[in-house]
Amino acid sequence: MIDLTSDRIRIAGDVDDVQRWFSERGLTDGLPVVPPTEERVAAMVAAVPQAAGESLGDLAPRWAEATIEKLAVNAVLAGCRPEVFPVVVAAVRAMLQPEFNLYGVQATTHPVAPMVVVHGPVARQLGVHGGPGLLGPGHPANATIGRAVRLTLLNVGGAYPGEGDRATHGTPAKFAYCLTENVAESPWSEFHTTRGFEPDRSAVTLFGGEAPHNINDHESSTPERFLDIVADVMSGLGHNSWYVAEEGRNDMVVVLGPEHAALLGRAGWSRADAQAYLHGRSARPVAELRRGGMWDMRDWPEGTPLGDGAMFAPVRRAEDVLVLVAGGPGKHSLVIPSFGATRSVTVALEGGD
Repeated sequence: MIDLTSDRIRIAGDVDDVQRWFSERGLTDGLPVVPPTEERVAAMVAAVPQAAGESLGDLAPRWAEATIEKLAVNAVLAGCRPEVFPVVVAAVRAMLQPEFNLYGVQATTHPVAPMVVVHGPVARQLGVHGGPGLLGPGHPANATIGRAVRLTLLNVGGAYPGEGDRATHGTPAKFAYCLTENVAESPWSEFHTTRGFEPDRSAVTLFGGEAPHNINDHESSTPERFLDIVADVMSGLGHNSWYVAEEGRNDMVVVLGPEHAALLGRAGWSRADAQAYLHGRSARPVAELRRGGMWDMRDWPEGTPLGDGAMFAPVRRAEDVLVLVAGGPGKHSLVIPSFGATRSVTVALEGGD
């Protein structure tokens, strides 16, 4: 028996009246929702080992308690199947880690959204898509997991546009931002193995990212030529990474399309080789960084060399370039800059969470 404590509300009328009730109270993302009936919420809670009343912590900027029951309600609203709910719970657990800086991600004027990356066997079991068009429509697991996270941030965290969420423009990524890697076409192991997890362990990574920036390269025949183009996209003067990043609290995602990844694999390059090369080639001299729109706002640590010739990369260490392999046919890859004052977090799914 699942013990649920939420208020029971009866809405008279038809499905349109139900949708209107939720919309008028600001409880949606602007799209239709699935009514969170007691039966549906109970089925969602039953999919994880935690009790309905167990709290994962307080979600910024409202600082409301994120109980399993509240997450379940929002997962139902999003259209999740119960079997994907453990991923939603793990994603919320990851975003509550201090290094993720959820308050900053939620309340900034920057167009940033938590990106969910699902790793390991659970991604295949649930049908999380990492192939052609993975960030577009038509993939129920990606769409509903990402949407459940967003609705939780709205309805529990209070990140309503113009209120708790102060984004100047926002981003379509705030509807749903969820993916997995294209393991079958990657020359390397899945990303979570770089963080100490075994390949057969399921895990979730949360990254505070912008919308993707495309890299179109149909001609490069060497890793160096291709990665120079990637590094150029990484090093744009408008990225937050240069100006608001705190020491050890900034990373950047590079999603290699399988054809680009194969170019590196054929040449014998490892993921670490690509990370080191991108870190070095994305560096810019201070003389150029001074032209950026936030240079004078940067509080550099005492003793930092700031002569015109001093070089800085948009991330501090090579391992802060998070290299994934995903997508379908076509010589395109993606750079996803971060909010800057945030760091990605990877957590394991444990016992059903």
